[in-house]
Amino acid sequence: MKARKPSASTQKIIKPGQPIIRVKDLQVGFGTKIILDHLDLEVMAGEVLGFVGGSGTGKSVLTRTILGLITQRSGTIEVFGQKIDGLDIQQRRLVERRWGVLFQQGALFSGLTVRQNIQVPMREYLSLSQPLMDELAMLKIELVGLRPDAADKFPSELSGGMIKRAALARALSLDPEIVFLDEPTSGLDPIGAAEFDELIRTLQKTLGLTVFMVTHDLDSLYSICDRIAALADKKVIAVGPVAELLKSEHPWLKSYFHGERARRLVVGAV
Repeated sequence: MKARKPSASTQKIIKPGQPIIRVKDLQVGFGTKIILDHLDLEVMAGEVLGFVGGSGTGKSVLTRTILGLITQRSGTIEVFGQKIDGLDIQQRRLVERRWGVLFQQGALFSGLTVRQNIQVPMREYLSLSQPLMDELAMLKIELVGLRPDAADKFPSELSGGMIKRAALARALSLDPEIVFLDEPTSGLDPIGAAEFDELIRTLQKTLGLTVFMVTHDLDSLYSICDRIAALADKKVIAVGPVAELLKSEHPWLKSYFHGERARRLVVGAV
């Protein structure tokens, strides 16, 4: 069973292949330090976009700015065809119901069980009975491949891989159209990371999701991303399939995609 979506009159439907997120001439900074400067990016509906860049270059800053957690200094951000900074509180909440977020390290509430964590967005945005929320939470737990008994465990009782899956279940709580993933395979062993990549791709295809994934994991880029956007020099310097970025002569891209640790990716993409 799915949570009820906003009525058609309050939302714009974006067809696959059309921009579902559009960032134009964005500038973000803290004090005198500029993090993102005149950045442009489009994310297409129905794709998995991998967003890469060096440590501290602003990958997570862009995600949090799109989500409204950080205020931009200039530029525009459109999601579902609506300018985010032009929405009133009610309109904003309708947009927020249409996306889900998996933060770095899961960011689960330590004092809540997995079931309760998944129900947090339901309590925030919906008016549902407790039995119905319990039913929906169990469906999400099953959807991400967790055992039913994980529902009543606290984050401290979970392995790293289980935390990621529980956090993904929470991100899917409201049946979103867009899922933001911030370093989803960080801290996982290679087998766990590969399994999580497969889960993301399966859910993306099954649910018709658009996935915006901040990552540094080369295997993830190759295995599940339709396109990759690269951040350097405070802006997006390239966007395209991995095979296209492998041909770039930009110094950072050459170092990233042709370094020693990228050998497997290059061989697989040729």
